[in-house]
Amino acid sequence: MFTGIVTDIGEIETVKPVAQGQLHRLRIRCAYDQSTIADGASIASNGICMTVVGSGIEGGKTWYEVDAGAETLAKTTASAWAAGTRLNLERALKIGDELGGHIVTGHVDGIAKVVAREELPDMARFTLETSRELARFIAPKGSVTLDGTSLTVNTVEDTKFSVLIIPHTLTATILGGWQVGSEVNIEVDLMARYAARLSEMK
Repeated sequence: MFTGIVTDIGEIETVKPVAQGQLHRLRIRCAYDQSTIADGASIASNGICMTVVGSGIEGGKTWYEVDAGAETLAKTTASAWAAGTRLNLERALKIGDELGGHIVTGHVDGIAKVVAREELPDMARFTLETSRELARFIAPKGSVTLDGTSLTVNTVEDTKFSVLIIPHTLTATILGGWQVGSEVNIEVDLMARYAARLSEMK
């Protein structure tokens, strides 16, 4: 379980396809203390909950490895990741931690595409589009997770929605690098999903 509050920006060092390309072994460099990263730990990478399969230190920098399986490669942006790709990282929530964002599972629902970027003083407004299936869970003032970042939805129009990114988020995450055409991982709000399901069952 996560909150959508990014705590580090990692960078992919290597991508090694295995199992006839059905699985990618990723080595990611980060600023986390390696002694706190146990094999089997969960770290969200651009919003995808991934299991650590190994870690170490090289050149004074921590690295850890995770596997992206066939389902992840098919439904998220992980299939396009390569050496040098920067990732929003978040460690798993601990009991007693501050819940600064919203409840995030790290189970990505699909992909959204940036269709507009508006520059504002020290901020940026992005308009994104996603599938109709996922858009029905997105509402103004509701929460959405994009590339692992908890954000508040500003406006919604059919399958398009907008988010306003504050200065801190632009510098503390990879969102500042989004451009028109960028594809990002999206996880809809868990509460919205359950509300919709309850409504369907009436």
